[in-house]
This record gives sequence, structure tokens and C-alpha cells, in this order.
Amino acid sequence: MIEAIRQGLKDEGIEVPVAKLCRWFDVPRRTVYYQSVKAAPKLQERFVVPIKRMIEEEPSFGYRTVANLLGFNKNTVQRVFRLKGWQVRKRPIGHRPRIEALPSVATAPDERWATDLCRVWGCRDGWLTLALVMDCHTRELLGWQLSRSGKASTATAALEQALIARFGTLGLVKKPFLLRSDNGLVFTSRNYTRMVRSYGLRQEFITPHCPQQNGMVERVIRPLKEQCVHRHRFETQQHASRVIADWIAFYNHRRPHQALGMKTPAEAHALAA
Repeated sequence: MIEAIRQGLKDEGIEVPVAKLCRWFDVPRRTVYYQSVKAAPKLQERFVVPIKRMIEEEPSFGYRTVANLLGFNKNTVQRVFRLKGWQVRKRPIGHRPRIEALPSVATAPDERWATDLCRVWGCRDGWLTLALVMDCHTRELLGWQLSRSGKASTATAALEQALIARFGTLGLVKKPFLLRSDNGLVFTSRNYTRMVRSYGLRQEFITPHCPQQNGMVERVIRPLKEQCVHRHRFETQQHASRVIADWIAFYNHRRPHQALGMKTPAEAHALAA
């Protein structure tokens, strides 16, 4: 600052010593003459190149996911993100009063499942409905169904696929467990509730207008849209089904999950079984 002022005065034909300027602005002279001897940070290309390649392919990946998939130390990856300006700042959430929520957690596999619906644009086929079913302990996406109908049959198909994936067949489960959902017309319909009871499951509903109580399945919808749906232009329902199936396989078997100790949902289930 002092040097800039001195140079500005000099350009106008006024010579003022640095010592006098420091007295005027109450600035120690040593700060004016100080020159940093700290070397600029260096980055190794063997880290930068693969990290850049991965975030160009998957821009929504954070440094923990990138570090796990590449086998690098997470602190090294975070340092590369920070120095290259690739790390996006989280926006402040602030204070948001919440009612006492019923946590959608489980201490073992097949103790509590969660289900929800979301919409996907299928271009020629219009808006499509995607039903998801996940295990709240392992975070596995066990069943899903994409259809042009938003009726109970879509949610039913997703649940039956989940039962087959977990138990190998349809029928009364050996040990009843909870199935959490919101209070939508699909999940409260007679056909759906009858089907859930027929397999020995017990439904539990969140408090109306409190989607955070079904937070686990709501949270998985976000990366599904960011990393899959929003990055493709689906021409038909069949096209969307192929791409979503590939992403769900990646999510279950390759994508590490921070809440699982950077293990994949499939690994978490294998350890818990």
C-alpha cells in the first residue's frame, strides 16, 4: 500500500520518503521492505493429471470420493483441489428449526428399508416416475422401477425387485422389518399397503411435510440426479432405464460412502452379513 502511494505521488512530481509515509499511516517500515522467501507450492503431475481426468468425467465428485477411487491420500487430493481452485465452497445453511425427527437409521441389514419416488424427463415418453427402495443400514439400492405411470404398481414393482434381490424369491419374510415412506397417495393406497402386509413388512410413515425424516433415500436421489439424470438427455424410457441401471450398479459396487467408512454399500452388506 505504502509503495503504491509513494509511486502515485512520484508520478505527480511529489517526492515523499518512505519513512514519512509510514509515520503518516502508522505502518511499520519493516512491513514495507519485507519480501516473502516462502516458495510457491508445488504439485506433482502424477497426482494432478489423474485427478483432473476424473473430475472432468465426474464433476460432482468430492475429494474423498476421488481419493478413494484413485487410491490416493485424501489430504493430498484435497490439497490439489484447493491449490487448483477445483474445490467448491459449501454454501452456509444457517439455522433451520426442525421438529424432533424420527431417524431413518438401522443397526443391521433388513431392519429398516426406505422408499421414495422421483421424476425423470424421458423426452419422447414424457415425464417418467422412478421408484427406489434402499436398505437404511447398508445404503444399498435394492430395487428400482422406471415407468410412465406414477401409480402404486410402479412402487410395488420396485419393492418386489428389492425382495428378490435380497431374499432370492417373493414371499413372506422370515423376520418382519420396517418400510419407511412419505404420506403420498401411492404409499397410502389400498393396493400398496395390502401388498406390503402380504410380504410381512410393516409400514411406517414420516411426519407430513418433513422429508428429512426419510433423509437416506432422499439423499441418494441427489447424486442420482447430479451424476446421472442431469448429465444425460434421455430420448426414451428404455434409454433412461439403461443409463440409470448402470449408475445404480456403480453406486452399489464402486462408489464409496463416507457414512460407511468409505466402503461401498455392497462391501458394507458383506461385512454385516
